[in-house]
Amino acid sequence: MSYQQLLFDVDKGVAQITLNRPDAMNAWTAIMSEELTDAMHRCNDDNAIRAVVLTGAGDRAFCAGADLRRGGGTFGGRDRPPEPRKAARPTLYPYQISKPVIAALNGHAVGVGITYPMLADVRIVAENAKIAFAFVRRGVLPELASHVTLTRVVGLSRAAELLLSGKTISGTEAAAMGLASRALPQTQVLPAALEMARDIAANTAPASVAVTKRFLWEGMNLSVPDMMRRENPAFAWFGNQPDAREGVQSFVEKRAPKWSLTPSDVPKNLIE
Repeated sequence: MSYQQLLFDVDKGVAQITLNRPDAMNAWTAIMSEELTDAMHRCNDDNAIRAVVLTGAGDRAFCAGADLRRGGGTFGGRDRPPEPRKAARPTLYPYQISKPVIAALNGHAVGVGITYPMLADVRIVAENAKIAFAFVRRGVLPELASHVTLTRVVGLSRAAELLLSGKTISGTEAAAMGLASRALPQTQVLPAALEMARDIAANTAPASVAVTKRFLWEGMNLSVPDMMRRENPAFAWFGNQPDAREGVQSFVEKRAPKWSLTPSDVPKNLIE
């Protein structure tokens, strides 16, 4: 399937999704949003895809935020019911899929260009990237649950500084405060993200990763005892599965593992 504003490639278990409007600094549009949802569904549904890398085309920006060509009406109309769309899939965000999503922020990330990657599992950023939750400087407010995700990632005080001021920071500053895992020279960002994704694809058990990711995200609202009550039966179930035997045996024999479970094999009562 081809897209108008995305590139989608799969290689050795890793899907690479590229925002593809380089002449517009990959500015966000309704088409891009809808295509990203479709791409996320594809990644979630395909057991051959083990990890996802999200990046931007060109060397200037990952995403410069919303496309502002509508001028003052850019953010208007969201209070009206959306027009019906044929065969539209439900919106699916990176945090909701069962595969790890690594955001390779290869350039500037502003507005939705940073709130959307906050819904990914890992962020690697270019040192010289300009990052801004600029919403209050545009007369609106941060969205995509960034009031929650940013606070959990960098703490209340730093989140307040970034969200309430809308100021711009560098990729180096973002990594220093924990907003990104690493800040690298721009040319190294995508290779580093792909290296991480390929390691996950080659060496980790897909069902184990899926449940671990779910517990990570849902654990933001759980106490330590509550999380233990979820972990313990899940650990017991996994311990009796073939992947647990294969994980140990492949390690002892110093060979690549051959996993047999998929995320859909996990009983729903263990994770809900």
